[in-house]
Amino acid sequence: MTRMRLDRFDASRNLDRGRSVFLEALWYVCKMVFFLSAIPWPSGLKRGLLRVFGAKIGTGVVIKPRVNIHLPWRLEVGSHAWIGEEVFILNFASVRIGAHACVSQRAFLCTGNHDFRDPEFAFRSGPISVGDGAWVGAGVFVGPSVDIGDEAVVSAGSVVLKTLEGGMIYSGNPAIPKGRRWKEAEQKLG
Repeated sequence: MTRMRLDRFDASRNLDRGRSVFLEALWYVCKMVFFLSAIPWPSGLKRGLLRVFGAKIGTGVVIKPRVNIHLPWRLEVGSHAWIGEEVFILNFASVRIGAHACVSQRAFLCTGNHDFRDPEFAFRSGPISVGDGAWVGAGVFVGPSVDIGDEAVVSAGSVVLKTLEGGMIYSGNPAIPKGRRWKEAEQKLG
């Protein structure tokens, strides 16, 4: 019988952090002071800091306190998007949040995972995209290699493990469609 061998785990296998250890350490200091803090630092300051570290950040982006962004150089946020308190963006792969999208409190966008069938627990990752005008509700988990379509809504506490079509409302674990977001779309169908 094959057994898990975490003593053989190689963090560098299948994982490119994208920047030097020094730059990542500098980011962690900045993150601790300006992002993980409960102090409501202005969003404009946070947008500027993210840009300095390589993120692509649109205008008017709102970033609330205690937001944990793992690797800013792998983050793209469209104009007028909102990132709520205690959102965690674990972005070993790229994360794109569209314009006018909202990622609510304590949502977890997780691009990293492990191969549980590999005894050495190999790391694997995949990008996440949240479409323009989409809303990821409070406490939602979004896994690797997921696209949430434009104008989609994922209700609070849901778990998203596969791509979701735009313009729909999703709920549950796993998230399943519950209906169309906009009434005019329902009327055109009926």
